[in-house]
Amino acid sequence: MTDNSSGPLPADGSGAPLQPEAEVLAEASRRSRRSFIGLGLAGLAGLGGWSWLLSRPDDSGIPHPLRKALDANGRLSSAYFKQTRLAPEFARSRARTPRENGQYGLKSELDPATWRLRVQGYGTNKTQEFTLADVQALPKVEMTTELKCIEGWSTVVNWGGARLSDFLARYPLATRSGRPADPLNPPTDLAPYVGLVTPDEKYYVGLDMASALHPQTLLCYEMNGKPLTAGHGAPLLLVTPLKYGIKHIKRIGTIAFADSRPKDLWAELGYDWDAGH
Repeated sequence: MTDNSSGPLPADGSGAPLQPEAEVLAEASRRSRRSFIGLGLAGLAGLGGWSWLLSRPDDSGIPHPLRKALDANGRLSSAYFKQTRLAPEFARSRARTPRENGQYGLKSELDPATWRLRVQGYGTNKTQEFTLADVQALPKVEMTTELKCIEGWSTVVNWGGARLSDFLARYPLATRSGRPADPLNPPTDLAPYVGLVTPDEKYYVGLDMASALHPQTLLCYEMNGKPLTAGHGAPLLLVTPLKYGIKHIKRIGTIAFADSRPKDLWAELGYDWDAGH
C-alpha cells in the first residue's frame, strides 16, 4: 500500500499536514517578541503613571490623588458609622496581651505620680488638669473587643476605663457654652473634632466628635484586669475599637477641641485620617 499524504498525520487523525518544526519555532519567537514588547509598553505606562502621581502636589503628606482616594474611604467609613453600631464583644476568656507595638511618644521618662491629663476647653484658652484618680472616679466600663492593627494582625483584649463621653459629660469642656456633650442629642455648640497628643508631642491623633463620644471609646487605664504597663500606654490609653490601632494613642497627655481636623501622625504618613474598619 502506498502513502499518498505529503507528510506525517497529526495525532487527531484529521489528515491535515503538520507544520514543519522550523515554522513552529519561528511563530513562537514572533509571539514571544510581541508579548515582550506589550509587557514593556505596559511597564513604561505604569512607570509613567507612577512618576506622574509622585509629581502631584502633596496634600497632608502624600500626593493629592492618593489623598482623595483615602478621603473617599473615610467618607464611606463615616457613612457607615452610627452611635448604635458596636464593635463585636467576646468572652473574657479569649483575651490576650497584645504586642507592644510602636514607641512613638513613649521614649521619654514619665513619672505616673506626677502625670496630669491636660484638657483645653473648646473656644477658650482655659486648660484644666486631671489626675488618673479623677478619671478612675468616673463609672468604670469593661469590654472585651478586638484590637486590629493596620499591619494585618489582631488580638482580643479586655479593656477597663471610663467612657470619653462620660468624662466630657462630667467635665463639659467640649462645648463653648459649657453644656455636657450628649452623644444622642449633641449641643449645637459642640466641637466637631478632638485631638489627642502625648506629653512629648511625638504622637498625635484626631477624631471626629461622633467617634470620640461613641459608647465604646474609652479612656483606658486597665488591660486584662491589670493596670496598663508603660509599653502599653500607661497611665492612660485611648481605646476606640471601631478604628484601627493607629488611633489608640498611648500615654495621653493633652486633649484639645477644634473646628477642623486636628493633625494626625499616621494620616501624615499616608493612611486615611478616619482609620475606621
